[in-house]
Amino acid sequence: MSGIEKAWYGKPGGFSLLLPFSWLYRLVAAIRKSFQQARYQGKDWPVPVVVIGNISVGGTGKTPLLIALTKSLAARGIKPGVVSRGYGGSAGASPLTVNASTSVRQAGDEALLIARRANCPVVVCSDRRAAVDKLLNENQVDIILSDDGLQHYRMHRDMEVVVIDKQRGLGNGYCLPVGPLRETAGRLHSVDAVVINGADEDDAGVCMAGLSDSPVKAYGMELKPTVLVNLVSGEKQEASSWSGREVHGVAGIGNPARFEATLNELNLKPRFRAFPDHHNFSVADLAFDDDLPIIMTGKDAVKCESFASEHCWYLDVEAEIPEELVCIIGNKIDQKIDVRY
Repeated sequence: MSGIEKAWYGKPGGFSLLLPFSWLYRLVAAIRKSFQQARYQGKDWPVPVVVIGNISVGGTGKTPLLIALTKSLAARGIKPGVVSRGYGGSAGASPLTVNASTSVRQAGDEALLIARRANCPVVVCSDRRAAVDKLLNENQVDIILSDDGLQHYRMHRDMEVVVIDKQRGLGNGYCLPVGPLRETAGRLHSVDAVVINGADEDDAGVCMAGLSDSPVKAYGMELKPTVLVNLVSGEKQEASSWSGREVHGVAGIGNPARFEATLNELNLKPRFRAFPDHHNFSVADLAFDDDLPIIMTGKDAVKCESFASEHCWYLDVEAEIPEELVCIIGNKIDQKIDVRY
């Protein structure tokens, strides 16, 4: 954990000198939100848009939640589509349709991972409104899930789901740059649902009560490791079968400590190396002076597969989510029809 993160998820310490900048950030964010909502909200689409986002920076588990939701909705006969900013990709302001063979340099790591796992239409663009338009023009979908975009107020949304990491919570409770928050904890009063990553159904509400007095219901979500997949051969092995093995672990995600903890929970013995979120991996990053297996996340794997060795594996995980949340999201389709007609 970097020095900044230690301050964010502990006491502000020396960062207290930056409090005026945190207050300024809050003010600018509030003005921007008010302006964009007044100008763009209400300009909606014929299908509901559900935002899966967060109010803090760093990894909270949005992407595995979104993938699990697309699969659960599809299992109910619902056709989902996904829009994303395509962070780290080159699409920029030009909407790009992403499929399994799209270059990671074009799509960005998260969008490519979603396209491969969710098996539904995916469009990336820095302007999510343009992404939604392209998605609807080229596909027949019943509902659209937005990967992040909670603060993208130019985009109308019919439902907001906020994901919070159980271990990190909301950090020290301050907005950037003193703390990790993009918006204050008060924002949780206006969302439709909160998902606590790492909590089960029994303690999700308790976790929520410790973060906010918002009456919004909190749901638990747990990420379950399933198999290890070889980047070269595609071979799959049960993650549990590697218990006791010494490995190299690498992660370029928003919360690499969570991945390291997962490897330890699998009773592996990782020599771990963390990289910045969305790190552009190179051959040198995976060069070690031994033949130990190298384990990474699925998000990092899409950036390494073109040069990976036979020692490289990624850990596949599945998000376990409550049926109630899936039903609430699916019901947005009927509610949209009722409103329009």
